[in-house]
Amino acid sequence: MVTNLLPQLNEAMTCALSGSVVETVGMTAAVADFPAPVGAVVHIERESGPAAEGEVIGFREGKTLVYLFTTTAGVRRGNRAVLVRTTRSLRVGDGLLGRVIDANGRAIDGRPQPLLLDRVRQDRLPPAPVERPRIRMPLATGIHAIDAMLTCGRGQRLGVFSGSGVGKSVLLGMMSRYTNADVIVTGLIGERGREVNDFIERDLGPEGLARSVIVVATSNESALTRVQAAYTATAVAEYFRDRGQQVLLLMDSVTRFATAQREIGLAAGEPPTTRGYPPSMFALLPRLVERAGQSRQGSITAFYAVLVEGDDETEPVADTMRSLLDGHIWLSRKLAGRGHYPAIDVLQSVSRVMSDITSSKHQAAALTIRQLLAAHAEHEDLLSIGAYRRGSNRLVDVAVEMRETIESFLRQEVTKAAPFDKVLEQIMSIASQCQSKLNAAAPAASAAMSSGTAA
Repeated sequence: MVTNLLPQLNEAMTCALSGSVVETVGMTAAVADFPAPVGAVVHIERESGPAAEGEVIGFREGKTLVYLFTTTAGVRRGNRAVLVRTTRSLRVGDGLLGRVIDANGRAIDGRPQPLLLDRVRQDRLPPAPVERPRIRMPLATGIHAIDAMLTCGRGQRLGVFSGSGVGKSVLLGMMSRYTNADVIVTGLIGERGREVNDFIERDLGPEGLARSVIVVATSNESALTRVQAAYTATAVAEYFRDRGQQVLLLMDSVTRFATAQREIGLAAGEPPTTRGYPPSMFALLPRLVERAGQSRQGSITAFYAVLVEGDDETEPVADTMRSLLDGHIWLSRKLAGRGHYPAIDVLQSVSRVMSDITSSKHQAAALTIRQLLAAHAEHEDLLSIGAYRRGSNRLVDVAVEMRETIESFLRQEVTKAAPFDKVLEQIMSIASQCQSKLNAAAPAASAAMSSGTAA
């Protein structure tokens, strides 16, 4: 028992530390004579109403900078700042399942607060690399296009990249409802307030909510709250993983986490770099995503929604996330405009562990379909204007013939579940049809070539 308390005792500081406010700029209060560490939780007393809560984000010219969770309204020069605690912890337990909580772990769904007996740190270090087992088992998401063409493994981390309004939230909701994971933890970071109930009632449904924990920080809340919500969602997922469960972590979106850290970094005096993002943002992203993954006890399979500004693939957050993750799923505005949902562009997407967790037959089937999709995409302009002559390319001929069958398979209704075994049967069947047509087309092409040569 004493051994378990040693790490906490080593980090403990006296709570009798206090200082006085000398300046406020935006959401930041500068406090004099207050040597609290970065990350400490602080209360600033006000003349009326409850104290304003904040967090130490840095130091400047001998003053401690405290970023507030609420506005600075009511805070005046000389107000007393008091250290509350030096690190953030979170109460966790099975009582969180089926609940909606805020960035501090408090239930906000109108029901009584759950009884939670365990406590974890909100900002933990990622597991050591040598303690991570290899990813060997697939995790069914219930999405045709993902399970068949971009198979995801237990403990894998993927990004869902798209512009606004292309279907990220709906796709994540389908995963929550149809996945075979034990626990689903969803972080709604910087979402519009009305979208929270939309996600819970429309996308998630009672079946998905029963085994889910939803962490919410809406767009009107402070930047610190949005950042803390991402940490809270990850800490909850870690708790269930350490108990030996298979966890699906969904975060919508990591871009809003990054923009919140941009606000905090600039307030702390960091220099803006790429598109105004400070260096701390590029340091925090890997720390956040590396906490997900497989451990010896369980796994966290994570899907991070990345809102791509202006559909620009080289946008800083998107570019950084692609380099950190084990694969990416690109949602196409062009496909969405044609009514193709989910609008997954298979040719622009990749799962880096698919070859480790699928059979050779599955890989061959996915490759056949990918080749046909690529052939059709390369000749789409000629096909659309009627300039392509049948027989010129047997791969294109089969791609045109099987186009409707393949697209029908990759489409999926929101309310329709897709068992993993059935998806595998379907892709094998479609690939077999494609291969048969390709084999039949080969002799015909050879005969046509021989006839042309003889003539």
